[in-house]
Amino acid sequence: MTGQEAVDLIHQEAWTGRKPGLSRTLELLDRVGNPHEKLKYVHITGTNGKGSTAAMIASILTASGLKTGLSTSPHLWRFHERFQVDGEPIPDEALGRIAEQVIAAGKGMEDPATEFELMTAVGMLYFLEAKCDIVVLEVGLGGRLDSTNVIPAPEAAVITNIGLEHTAELGNTRALIAQEKSGIIKPGCDTVLYHQSREVEEVVKKGCQEQNVPLTVTQPGELEVLSSGLEGQTFRYRGKGPFHIPLLGEHQLHNAMTALETVWTLVRRGWKIPEEAVAQGLFQTVWPARLELVRRSPDVILDGGHNPQCMQALGRALKKLYPEKKMIFLTGVLADKDYPAMVGEILPLAKEFYTITPDSERAMSAADLAAYLESRGAKASPCADTWEGVERVLAAAGPEDVVCACGSLYMIGEVRYLLGLC
Repeated sequence: MTGQEAVDLIHQEAWTGRKPGLSRTLELLDRVGNPHEKLKYVHITGTNGKGSTAAMIASILTASGLKTGLSTSPHLWRFHERFQVDGEPIPDEALGRIAEQVIAAGKGMEDPATEFELMTAVGMLYFLEAKCDIVVLEVGLGGRLDSTNVIPAPEAAVITNIGLEHTAELGNTRALIAQEKSGIIKPGCDTVLYHQSREVEEVVKKGCQEQNVPLTVTQPGELEVLSSGLEGQTFRYRGKGPFHIPLLGEHQLHNAMTALETVWTLVRRGWKIPEEAVAQGLFQTVWPARLELVRRSPDVILDGGHNPQCMQALGRALKKLYPEKKMIFLTGVLADKDYPAMVGEILPLAKEFYTITPDSERAMSAADLAAYLESRGAKASPCADTWEGVERVLAAAGPEDVVCACGSLYMIGEVRYLLGLC
């Protein structure tokens, strides 16, 4: 079985009609030898910044000489990106072989495993086979009932910025969502929390007290920004540094603080992570499609912001990077997202919009999005597909213009492919 054949089979197992819970994942993992019990973890949840924070932590751990697994979702272009060891995606042969084993094991289950539960088992088996020293594991949805939460107590439970998303599953307030995400906190771990609203912090602090777990909260007042521009950002934190990250946007500095607090927590727990490896790992972090500058003259920026918080961060960053400049946007949205709030964050920055229909059953059509944007006073043109959108937006841009493609990660993954970046 090839990797793509395995992916196609896994995708057939939907979540529809299945009750949330960990029992299916635990049964599936038991059928393949409980690989999750033989690994060490940094477990990461949150609404925004999970992937960027995970990428920075993994890069630092790899720079330290530790064999480091990284599990993230969703992928940008190829499913293989979800499982990486020291920055390299799972080879096709390994994906096909391991997925075939997992799918076969799942066939005897009375309550069949879902798509993400199968993926979780594939990742665990791969990381164990690769003899990873530690795995940076991103939660899929929520925390308490997410299939990744079958792991034993992680070295560190990390909670990034929390916003209102997946409210039907997680709750309609930040406090309720924080309670679900705090479900990854287990006795024996340390917890690191991105500094945020008081209601969130109180929930996480209570969760740590109940589990008798130490808590570290990032301290933005200890952040000293030395430089910030298109070449990246240089900063000190808690008097340490300077550190440089290639990632753009003020929010990435806050994610970097979370990554640093996590790494320093690991050091306190006995992990050997040299100071020079911390700086090197941050400097070498690669995390595509998050305020990613991919071309100059015109500048082309790609961002997979898919909720109002993400778009707010994007708008804030673009204003800082390109003050007083109007931009050309290529975008597409899902109809069940809060698209009025999302596009509202970038409307004041727009010279014009080109709209596309994302490849999803939940997509808002390019024509409907363009009509909505025009109702808000913007100039907007619908495109037949992503390829036409890329061609038209680049043709409309002069050398001094700025083009920003933003929307769902899958859409941005396609844009990256069409630009020859993957």
